[in-house]
Amino acid sequence: MANRRLAPAAEQPASFAFSPENAEWAKGQIEKYPEGRQASAVIPLLWKAQEQNGGWLPQKAIEAVADELGMPHIRVLEVATFYTMFALEPVGRFWIQLCGTVPCDSCGARELKDYLQGRLGPPGHVSADGNFSWLEVECLGACCNAPMAQINQDYYEDLTPQSLGVLMDDLAAGRPVKVGSQVGRVSSEPAAGAATLTDASLFDGSRVGAWRKRFEDQAADETDAKGKDEAASSERRAAVDPKPARPDAGRAVGTNAIDAPAQRAAAGQTPVPASTHTESSGVVASGEASGGEAGTQSSLPRGEPPPQPVASGASDGEVAAEAEEARVAKAIAGLPKDASPEQRANAVGRRPPGLDAARGGRADELTRIKGIGPGNAARLHALGIHHFDQIAAWTRDEVAWVGTYLAFPGRIDREGWVAQAAALAASDK
Repeated sequence: MANRRLAPAAEQPASFAFSPENAEWAKGQIEKYPEGRQASAVIPLLWKAQEQNGGWLPQKAIEAVADELGMPHIRVLEVATFYTMFALEPVGRFWIQLCGTVPCDSCGARELKDYLQGRLGPPGHVSADGNFSWLEVECLGACCNAPMAQINQDYYEDLTPQSLGVLMDDLAAGRPVKVGSQVGRVSSEPAAGAATLTDASLFDGSRVGAWRKRFEDQAADETDAKGKDEAASSERRAAVDPKPARPDAGRAVGTNAIDAPAQRAAAGQTPVPASTHTESSGVVASGEASGGEAGTQSSLPRGEPPPQPVASGASDGEVAAEAEEARVAKAIAGLPKDASPEQRANAVGRRPPGLDAARGGRADELTRIKGIGPGNAARLHALGIHHFDQIAAWTRDEVAWVGTYLAFPGRIDREGWVAQAAALAASDK
């Protein structure tokens, strides 16, 4: 593994600051964590700083993130030097992170390492044309398809020195490349194709309920005379000795006062007294045990499923939020990964009308709505949303648009922004 050290001073920029767009994004990340726990946002902020700086993380960027989170510089430096996902020196246009742990090493990672060493030189150095740099890293989680490497944001699996060389040539020339397995493997299946669960009846539903027929057939075969005699004998024995494993020898003789179904059947009575349940409705009478305790069974036909339990008690807002999250996820699934917040929002709803400026030059204090912090209030102002009555008038499509634009679909329903805004607008009149 390469040493985790900062780039030489000659390569370090004199300063670093997030762009306005990234600064707003960083505020949104920090707001995800409760007060006093803002340091939890250190990894996403470092990742965004690295992305802004062309793929590597300079010292000034590390210090800027520390200042943003109120952390000592050394603490953020510890994080940046620990994770190999953060490049501490300039990288090529295509940064190759080669997995060198046991599964990949056993499947040919050493040959890939020798190839990169011969073509590009030692790890951590950028090639003369500026296209490539490489680094050996710890496990990247694609062990089934070893050996593999991560190039920028994508995984390339089932590599050989030859296929890696072709892949690098295509990337340098701007030709399209195939992400994932380079040998045609599907997901993480065996290279020769699936070898288990090949019987479709195991998972196509055709075997559902087959066990019931088997038990019904077995029960029918056991209706001979011998079986009947054995059943009758068991009933008689249970009537006089309900606990045969505990003999009565040495114990005082007492009266068997148990009113169990076996004793009642032996005495020629109905196994379950009629008073314990209502024949027509199947409802257990007041004061009596229910279900198995009273010896009763469900009156539903054997093939009919039992009724579903009453709803769990989730609030209307929670139900609406979950439905909204599922709908939004389905709607934006087909969008490109680099789609802008506006493009994602336009795919699920309609942007609410905004104002050019706050009425009377003074906006309502939107942070009075639970769930809206300073960062989200600023983003709403940028959309022309300055007053409670604007939020109170949002339609379903507009709620979906704003929630997706702010990157938390369902939260507006879950926290009841519209209802809160309506109450605040009415109280301020």
